[in-house]
Amino acid sequence: LDGSPPCQGFSTAGKRDFRDERNWLFKEYVRLLEGLQPKTFVMENVSGLVKGKMKIVFAEIMRSLKGAGYKVRCRLMNAMYYGVPQQRQRVIFIGVRNDLGLEPSHPRPQTPPTPLRAICPDALASRSQKINPWIPSWKPVCTITKTPFKGLIKTGRGVREPTLEELKIFGSFPKDFKFAGGKQQAWERIGNSVPPLLMKAIAEHIRDNILLKIK
Repeated sequence: LDGSPPCQGFSTAGKRDFRDERNWLFKEYVRLLEGLQPKTFVMENVSGLVKGKMKIVFAEIMRSLKGAGYKVRCRLMNAMYYGVPQQRQRVIFIGVRNDLGLEPSHPRPQTPPTPLRAICPDALASRSQKINPWIPSWKPVCTITKTPFKGLIKTGRGVREPTLEELKIFGSFPKDFKFAGGKQQAWERIGNSVPPLLMKAIAEHIRDNILLKIK
């Protein structure tokens, strides 16, 4: 079972309102977990969940997941160590059902911080493109949030917002991936997403180190 309960109340990009009702929708995930009893699960949320006052909710989430009959591990993972040219942290919970006798674990970092030029087109890979100074092409870009902003790419004529094709690159989406709706809707989905290459690393790790070891 793979799921991502709403994160808006925890996000450092938002108000971090402890009273936000969405903070407690993780209980619906636990309800599904108790009912379905999958061999293993993955649950994702934003890094703000383990910072400041929100640690209270984090502790409750851990108690609830374990109470559903699972051994649980949680780790803050950064997508830039898994082939994604973006500094993007996500809290990843991985659980294994108690009766299986296996311990949950996370994939280790697979790459050094992935520079933008590693997977981007020549137009972006060139220093002559003058990507904004704090996001040069030989480093990962900053975290892409769901809200569009223009100051990401600097050219000789000023700054501009990325194209949809560039946003796909920043998020490690395939070039031919099609988003429903317009660019703003696509930007929001990329800003809310777990980058595909990070999720691929997690899924392959679970397959090789948990599912294939179940007798």
